[in-house]
Amino acid sequence: MTRPADFSIRTKFFGLMSLLLIALLLASGIFLYQRQKDFVIRFAVDNARSFATQLIETREYMSSVVKNEPETNYNLVPQVVATQVAKRVTQNSKFYVRQVSLRYRNPENRPDAYETAQLQKFIKDPTAESYDIVQNGDTSFFRYLQPMRATPSCLGCHGSYQHAPDFVKKRFPPGHYSYNYQVGEVIGAVSVSIPVKDLYAQLGANFKLDLLARGLVFLIVTVVMGIIMSRQIIQPVKALSDRIIDVTRTGNYQERLPQRSRDEIGMLIAAFNEMMEELSHRTVQSREADERYRRFIEVAASAVVTFLKNGKMVIVNEKAEALFGRNRQMLLGESIFDFLEAGEELRQRIEQPGEFKEETTRQRVISATGKPVTVEMVVSASKADREPLYTAILRERNGG
Repeated sequence: MTRPADFSIRTKFFGLMSLLLIALLLASGIFLYQRQKDFVIRFAVDNARSFATQLIETREYMSSVVKNEPETNYNLVPQVVATQVAKRVTQNSKFYVRQVSLRYRNPENRPDAYETAQLQKFIKDPTAESYDIVQNGDTSFFRYLQPMRATPSCLGCHGSYQHAPDFVKKRFPPGHYSYNYQVGEVIGAVSVSIPVKDLYAQLGANFKLDLLARGLVFLIVTVVMGIIMSRQIIQPVKALSDRIIDVTRTGNYQERLPQRSRDEIGMLIAAFNEMMEELSHRTVQSREADERYRRFIEVAASAVVTFLKNGKMVIVNEKAEALFGRNRQMLLGESIFDFLEAGEELRQRIEQPGEFKEETTRQRVISATGKPVTVEMVVSASKADREPLYTAILRERNGG
């Protein structure tokens, strides 16, 4: 299973950008939803308060100026006038306004559960207003109530039975709860309601559209950033990575990468090209040195063998071929220790920890003919890139 750390830079970048986009959308959606919700509530409260205040003020005004007119014209009853005014004011909106009371006289004006609970709360604590979002089946409603209090003018009809107008006495008998109001008493409330979906429609608020627009903006920003990052960073870094892998595999230092900018990525590519130039130069020098070394040992008067720590011969000259009695192809890869009678002792000295010091010893070489040849052997060590190299110069001793 591929680990996330092994994914390509492009995959990591777009993966992280996608996660960031989703996180931003969620955060933006929550913020946008909360802001629109608060705005809608404020809009609804302001409108409901305005409707309720107009209705209450109309009712109080009619109650203070109307005297005996309702006896001949029922439409001039303050409550009736206020109701008709509320209908006129809200006729072009989705707001529904009505007057409710626990002392309702018309069963059709019976307060619902929410209104009843708020009216009971107003009686115990006559706060200025109350509002909330209420769920009714599958529909959410904004509900608002503002309490109505009895004024001195209200007592003209709803004080004692004895002082009530005749048209009121005819409608409500003695003991009815339409009488005995007290000044300042909560006698009911103006109830305002509107479906939340109609409220959003009135505002022209579209949460999904706003969220989609924000998501589209975030997506465009992500794509643009992705294109810029891909061209300016990811592609150059990938090209650099591929070139390094190619150099490691083939050893070709000749190819250069184009430098298209002077920023950090451009400077990195420039440094890589300079490094390739230096490595190419050093490779040429190394090859020339190797060639000079090979030519030198070929003209040497003694057998010369270069071998690794395990004894594997990597360079031999013609004198060494003659000494061991085998051609160069057969000797390369063989262990020099196998051709020396004291080869095991030499192996142990080389494998000892610490730096190997040049030494001169007398050795007996076992040639291909089986005849031992006595030689004086000088062994020296030189440092290489990976492991030390050892060079042995073997000079035959006459009469040995």
